[in-house]
Amino acid sequence: MGHNMEAVEATRVRFRPERITTLFVGESAPASRDFFYYGNNAMLGHMQVAVELAFGKSGDFLKSFKAYGWYLDDLVLEPVDKLSLPEREAKCLGAQNGLTDRIAEYQPLAIVTLLLRISDIVDAAAIAANCNARRFAVPFPGMGNQKRFKDEMARILPRLPRFAA
Repeated sequence: MGHNMEAVEATRVRFRPERITTLFVGESAPASRDFFYYGNNAMLGHMQVAVELAFGKSGDFLKSFKAYGWYLDDLVLEPVDKLSLPEREAKCLGAQNGLTDRIAEYQPLAIVTLLLRISDIVDAAAIAANCNARRFAVPFPGMGNQKRFKDEMARILPRLPRFAA
């Protein structure tokens, strides 16, 4: 793991709740510095808007996200966004066992995949981990899918387990 990814994973761990109620799974942290837990990035912005529409404003969004028992992990623990689609798909398939181990450790009550293209891999990881969590998948809020993301999140957010923030 490169230096940048070590920093990403160290940051991610700081936001890990003691008990994960809902696990959100993305494809990977981006090669840029636009990691969800660094703040001020598109993924965080879209997630914050969706959650605040459902539950109201909460002040420090990342603090509330953690207090809900919500956690964002990634299928692949190195950036894949600059790779060709075949290379990305190979990295995603190769990361399934690692995600299986993490899901077995986390034991979430729900899993939300944040990119439809990886939902089969995330589902397979959950099954291999003997995890009976309810599973959902939403489109990634990029490339014109922002409204679809918001609409799907509006539908599922009230169904996700969470602690009171």
